[in-house]
Amino acid sequence: MKSLRRTALLLAGIVASGMTLANAQAVIKFENMTHDFGKFTEDKVQTCIFTFKNTGDQPLVIHQAFATCGCTVPTFSKEPVAPGKTGQIKVVYNGKSKLPGHFKKSVSVRSNASNALVRIYVRGDMSAAEGK
Repeated sequence: MKSLRRTALLLAGIVASGMTLANAQAVIKFENMTHDFGKFTEDKVQTCIFTFKNTGDQPLVIHQAFATCGCTVPTFSKEPVAPGKTGQIKVVYNGKSKLPGHFKKSVSVRSNASNALVRIYVRGDMSAAEGK
């Protein structure tokens, strides 16, 4: 009887630990979801850094970051971000030859996190370059 109970407890422990591993995931949490470049002229390329933290309990891997148009270019590291550590996504906005005025562009970030698709934004007010 003791042997049967020990086996049952051992199996329950294995199942419980397996469930814990199955529920373990990375979670991506950005410090800021939007960056405002403010006012600038079209001849000035704008750059910002979005910092995020892996608040989950598994390594975070960003698979893809893409923008709504070619004027906005995100770059990121392909290296996994350990639980509790931070990473960065650099976003460059080049408004040359674009219409002046207010803009808001989104960058979609896909990862292995429980929140697998997150959107971050850049915005600003661009005016024509001097002499145009």
